[in-house]
Amino acid sequence: MSPNNYPASPVLVVDDEEGIILAFSLTLRSAGITNLITCQDGRRVPEILTEVEPSVILLDLILPYVRGEDLLVETKTEYPQIPVIIVTGNNELDHAVQCMKSGAFDYLVKPVERSRLISSVNRAIEIRELARENRRLRERFLTGGLEHPEAFSGIITMDPRMRSLFQYAEAIARSSQPVLITGESGVGKELMARALYRLAGRKGSFVSVNVAGIDDQAFSDTLFGHRRGAFTGADSPRKGLVEQAAGGTLFLDEIGDLAAESQVKLLRLLQEREYYPLGSDQPRKSEAHVIVATNRALKPAMADGRFRKDLYYRLSVHQLRLPSLRERPGDIPLLLDHFLEEAALEFGKKKPAYPEELPVLLNTYRFPGNLRELRSMVFDAMAGHQSKILSMARFRAHMEKEGQAGGGTALAAKAETAWFPEHLPLPTLADANLLLMKEALRRTDGNRSMAARLLGISRQRLLRHLDALNG
Repeated sequence: MSPNNYPASPVLVVDDEEGIILAFSLTLRSAGITNLITCQDGRRVPEILTEVEPSVILLDLILPYVRGEDLLVETKTEYPQIPVIIVTGNNELDHAVQCMKSGAFDYLVKPVERSRLISSVNRAIEIRELARENRRLRERFLTGGLEHPEAFSGIITMDPRMRSLFQYAEAIARSSQPVLITGESGVGKELMARALYRLAGRKGSFVSVNVAGIDDQAFSDTLFGHRRGAFTGADSPRKGLVEQAAGGTLFLDEIGDLAAESQVKLLRLLQEREYYPLGSDQPRKSEAHVIVATNRALKPAMADGRFRKDLYYRLSVHQLRLPSLRERPGDIPLLLDHFLEEAALEFGKKKPAYPEELPVLLNTYRFPGNLRELRSMVFDAMAGHQSKILSMARFRAHMEKEGQAGGGTALAAKAETAWFPEHLPLPTLADANLLLMKEALRRTDGNRSMAARLLGISRQRLLRHLDALNG
């Protein structure tokens, strides 16, 4: 089987008329369903099923040597997970009802409209793939292990939530359906997309493009390419990224910023698996798996009409939400060590030791830029590093510049209603002060200097407050 064939498991077409088999094959291949096997003798179907498990079976009921109804019952008894689509000239309602009761996925009457045939087969394939992925996902959670941990080698973490995402990624990696990766800027969405690409074992390339801020023509030209003369300056034909990613993965970043006109074209690409290069009236088949990412919340964008609902539901068949760095504080020491090694190599310096207070200090910061921001802080500190112990000064300067080294004014303004629920009495100032100082000490593992900095006061003032409140 060619690595570009779709679906991964073949569609089996069973019909005794060679002309029907040829017509169905041409119709399905024109829709990108290229992995097909055919059979004109119904008696061979059980033998075929022992050798290969099809994604879908297209079954004619009028066959020599064997009744199609009997073959349907036998197949659904032995292989209940395989969708069977009945294709027949019999349009009697009772007959159709009996076939559906016997487990048929769909009942199509000849002559079958092209769109009806393609739609039915695609729905069966999608449902079958989802069932497989659900089964693999259950197996992952039951065993608690990863089959291919090496695929995630670029993602530094020991967080349990991230491990659950890895298990989910392994379960869906070979799906032909799109994957939507969400999360704040800097959490590693492209790293996860590349992990999915490695897990899928696709033979084609991983092609990445940021679609934020590009107009519709630029989007069409970038993704679909153009023919010579398609527009002024198009002196030669150009391959689009969809073609460059054939047999591989096309990663579209910042999908939440995609223009409305471009959203329509992306939806067609996903639904029909075809596209039109600029200047061409002949569609081309897409053989790229699509992964998209966004740091925007798409549901509010749908509510006010900035993002199409049909596109969202097509994209979100599989969805991974990557947690922010502040949601996985246990990874900060690991990431700190990793980025220090990277920075030391780039600057040609020996990896330095750092004060034990540094991870504690970093744990008090909210990291709006997530992993990307931490990496930038480490490289900035390493650029000016001279002594054996890494100075914390550059880290503190960055945090103070971002306004999060002290009292957290912005956070307080944002969350004041949550801190003071109306149905509860207000604490006294003394109680509030004590609770606040205890929380600061908890977050800094008892480090009083760090706690004082977090509260925006001096260490001496913190000690006086603690003595007064405890005395």
